[in-house]
Amino acid sequence: MADHHFTETQIPQQRNYYNSVPFPSVLSLNPTTTVPCSASLLVETIKSKKPFLDSLLHKTGAVLFRGFDIKTAEDFNDVVEAFGYEDLPYVGGTAPRTNVVGRVYTTNETPPDKNIGFHHEMAQAPEYPSKLLFFCEVAPASGGETPIVLSHIVYERMRQKYPEFVEKLEKHGLIYSRLLREDDDTSSPIGRGWKSTFSTEDKAVAEERAAKLGIRLEWMEDGRVKRITGPVPAIRHDKSRQRKIWFTSMIGWEHAGNDPVNTITFGDGTPLPADICHDCLKFLEEECVAIPWLEGDVLLIDNFAVLHSRRPSKPPRRILASLCK
Repeated sequence: MADHHFTETQIPQQRNYYNSVPFPSVLSLNPTTTVPCSASLLVETIKSKKPFLDSLLHKTGAVLFRGFDIKTAEDFNDVVEAFGYEDLPYVGGTAPRTNVVGRVYTTNETPPDKNIGFHHEMAQAPEYPSKLLFFCEVAPASGGETPIVLSHIVYERMRQKYPEFVEKLEKHGLIYSRLLREDDDTSSPIGRGWKSTFSTEDKAVAEERAAKLGIRLEWMEDGRVKRITGPVPAIRHDKSRQRKIWFTSMIGWEHAGNDPVNTITFGDGTPLPADICHDCLKFLEEECVAIPWLEGDVLLIDNFAVLHSRRPSKPPRRILASLCK
């Protein structure tokens, strides 16, 4: 078997941060040809170049694999398996999503014309994925990108402009509260109902499973439940890179029956200043990289280093995902 090597390629959307490290890294096998490489060749090369890929991901935070003939959820599942990361079941997450095959899920099933704000996957859960893999099965004609941004850059910009606010965040963390219906509401990015969130129809079992995730449930008379999480740390320390990161989706999500102002508060219960939240959104947009999807793209993200979001698009758009421990 020939020894294949990845080649780092450049695309116009990349950004260069310190030491001119491109963000994200873009890898292909034959950048000079227009013929995509087979899925099996990608799988083989991932397995043989695992130490190189781990160190590249640690350095850059995100790696895009482009120019591969990956067509189906099954192909993508083979790619996911090739990395050898442990699977993380999606329990307690807020997005409506469905298992497709093996370790592959749909991404958030909200209609594609809705924007999804920047977040670290399952940042409010005691156990969140360390890596995320996305695969573009059907590319949108326009829009629908998955913008990514380096979390420590956001932290540095916020600390520079709002030191007292950031200090209060570090001290108190955040409390997230949200009303859940019984069943899924696919019109909302966080519309997963309590039954599918906790994989049960029994309220007592839901409470038990919620408690393990650090979540309190308060049942309402109309069949909905208030889910309260926190205080959860909003600033974390990335030990392996020796830097602080902005580990929160601080912006109140618009969602049926939820008041965005009270959805997220400081850990001491005081409200978040709207103008500072608005500025944070601006920083996220200014610092992010949004690469238009091409069919067959696979994006590997370090969930501890990078926040991601979703831009609106018209259908069709089908991006699949896998979460790893």
